[in-house]
Amino acid sequence: MAKKTALLFIGMLVGSHSVYAADGGQNQPNIVMMIGDDCAWTDYGFMGHPVVQTPRLDRLSKESMTFQCGYVSAPLCCPSLASILTGLHPHQSGVLGNEPPPPVGDRTRFYELVDKVPTLPRLLAEHGYLSFQTGKWWHGNFKHGGFTSGMTLTGRHGDAGLAIGRETMQPIFDFIGTAKEQKKPFLVWYAPMMPHTPHSPPARLIEKYEAKDKSNAAYYGMIEWFDETCGVLLDHLDQQGLHDNTIVIYLSDNGWKQGNNNPLHDGKCSPYEGGVRTPILVRWPDHIKPGLSSEPVMSVDLAPTILSAVGLAPSKQMQGVDLVELLAGKVHRDCIFGAAYEHDMQDWDEPAKSLQARWVIEGGKWKLLSRQNTAELYDLSADPHEQNNLAGGNPAVVKRVSTRLEQWWTEGNLR
Repeated sequence: MAKKTALLFIGMLVGSHSVYAADGGQNQPNIVMMIGDDCAWTDYGFMGHPVVQTPRLDRLSKESMTFQCGYVSAPLCCPSLASILTGLHPHQSGVLGNEPPPPVGDRTRFYELVDKVPTLPRLLAEHGYLSFQTGKWWHGNFKHGGFTSGMTLTGRHGDAGLAIGRETMQPIFDFIGTAKEQKKPFLVWYAPMMPHTPHSPPARLIEKYEAKDKSNAAYYGMIEWFDETCGVLLDHLDQQGLHDNTIVIYLSDNGWKQGNNNPLHDGKCSPYEGGVRTPILVRWPDHIKPGLSSEPVMSVDLAPTILSAVGLAPSKQMQGVDLVELLAGKVHRDCIFGAAYEHDMQDWDEPAKSLQARWVIEGGKWKLLSRQNTAELYDLSADPHEQNNLAGGNPAVVKRVSTRLEQWWTEGNLR
């Protein structure tokens, strides 16, 4: 399936995969990363939700290559965000959970983990980029991630950074203005705690959704409120004349399950689709033609994609692929991998002690979940909500895919 989809989208590419001079010149693309927080992969207008409305992300989807089968490396905020930033899986970087091992409270080593590995802001800074952190940030001062500026100075979630989206967008606008004045390309990390709880959207949105689905009104209102803030940011790029030379990326840091009648098997913190799946949108005018792809892709693909776009080589540790090359059929991949970990880490140096489950998707069809000595197998092409465990009737598939999963875990474990 991976090969078939890649070939299908060769014609979707416009122009060559450009390599830009690494001199801070104005031809280098800007990057804006918009990262949702606790939103199910089903809960967007462009993904077909019957109630919730996301007009601005719907428009972005039409302007982007929309990967409908995107996945995050872990269904938990801190390790997921770290993977987006570093291009590394959690068992590679060591960022496995939201809280450190006992004694809980000392997060110093969390900061050290992102200090010592290449991050997008750090790599881009070496080639003239300015970068700005806002929103969710688990690693103390923004400088630990290599950002040249940011809103978060201390704290577990992001202190002042959490004002972005819910209260203001001005800090991002000010940063973009500074970058333009200095004639520098830039990276914006827009990761507001939205639609994450507290679900407290404006009254007008609660009233709107109470008339449609009262039990989920606050959650749906939060999604539309977040959508509005994304629209404000996209409009600002247009107003500043930055539309054509800016790569815009959207995804959620992990999934969510809202409501008792939701068909999703499980949500946040789980290795099921409701926890790890998210649409991934990539807009790059004149380089990627808009379209829809069913190709399974991952959040760890974003760092290699961005680095390649600016003419830099991904590090050897990065297991993701350049999505432009994937769409062009220049690289092929028939498996993607991920894992779910405890909210509170159990050990700094042995990732397996914090592990809940590992998963692999082969060919966009078979999904295997491995928990200690048990396995679950689902046919995602027929059962996207993972209601029917087929492991008992397909021992050969279980054995084959389990072997590949174990190989990935062993070879990728740098600890």
